[in-house]
Amino acid sequence: MSITVRPVGYDDQPAYTRLGGEAFGVPDGGRAVPSREEWAAAGFREWGAFDGDELTARLRVYGFTSWFHGAPVSTAGIAGVAVEPERRGSGHLARLFAAALTEAREGGETVSTLYPTAPGIYRRLGYEVIGSFDDVDVPLQNLARVPAPDGVVTRRAGVADFDAVVGVHRAWAARQNGPISRAEKPFWTPPEKFFADYTGVTLAVDAAGEVVGFASWIRGEGYTPATAVMEVDDLIALTPDAARALWRTIGSFSTVVGTARVSTSGLDPAWLVLPDLTSTVHAAHPYMLRILDVAGALGGIESPLEGARVPFAVRGPADLAGAWTLSVADGVTHLEHDPVAVDDAHHERPVLTANGLALLYAGAQSAANLRLAGHLAGPDGYDAVLGALFAGRQVHVRDYF
Repeated sequence: MSITVRPVGYDDQPAYTRLGGEAFGVPDGGRAVPSREEWAAAGFREWGAFDGDELTARLRVYGFTSWFHGAPVSTAGIAGVAVEPERRGSGHLARLFAAALTEAREGGETVSTLYPTAPGIYRRLGYEVIGSFDDVDVPLQNLARVPAPDGVVTRRAGVADFDAVVGVHRAWAARQNGPISRAEKPFWTPPEKFFADYTGVTLAVDAAGEVVGFASWIRGEGYTPATAVMEVDDLIALTPDAARALWRTIGSFSTVVGTARVSTSGLDPAWLVLPDLTSTVHAAHPYMLRILDVAGALGGIESPLEGARVPFAVRGPADLAGAWTLSVADGVTHLEHDPVAVDDAHHERPVLTANGLALLYAGAQSAANLRLAGHLAGPDGYDAVLGALFAGRQVHVRDYF
């Protein structure tokens, strides 16, 4: 067997579409092959593993920016991973990822993310679960008890308010780890299409006239509370009163809608104003992260730990294995590569697995928990500083791909 891994071209699209249908199902009427114009305009990169002329495995890479540690970070988002059932377990996936991630790294993307169907497959490649994008069902009758906001009112948004909506999302996302910036395809949406996709977009406006929150929602069918469900794609608030105002607006449908299906993640601060947190997870989508460039990802992060200095090492895939010293000077982190073998470094400095590095960078787990999970070994004298360097922001995601 001679396997070739290469970018997928338009002439490969029939086979690429067929393999995707085998993995993810085929809708009624079949799945259409995109036109050459549609494919060229989509803005993603596709890779395939070929046995001769036969496509045996595939994946897609979205290039975008996501927020980590207060800055947009160049990200390779992996999606549409599929392997021909007769070839599963034959190493096709590892070869495919090696080629796609090498291209991503060489193109300046410093981290990679994906939504797995089976996390264990991707853990072997250096990815780890850092959070989850969830659809959560909230009974609307409970929202009637949300206290009235002080000095914040709601109004319907229009196309002229698009920049204000984008500004609220950006202000919120910059305070988290993980959100996609929505600045690039396919997550950037033209204003007219953005508003056409929803029944309504509601703004929360403070006494000074500043937009401090928004909710985008689809009303759904029916008017019987026992069965009617409305979808809330975003409910993002920059103040507690903005959150109260938006929840109360959604709750005003309670006489005709019984449930709001809200897209959220983690313990969302907008939910802290609710007097009743009764909810049901309708669907959960774990989110995984892998570091592609250690120095590129961990360097240049703003930090108040002036003068901190931590040696560490990473063991795992060859592209990540190595030893570094991280220091903080002039308010930002700096990385210096240390030319020592990782096995030797194990005896003198903390050693992270590739998975542990992802968890640490995202602020998803403490150093103590990384040790419990087997992702951090070696001396523990640096653990407090190592954890503090990457703490302070929760992991939140709002876009599925």
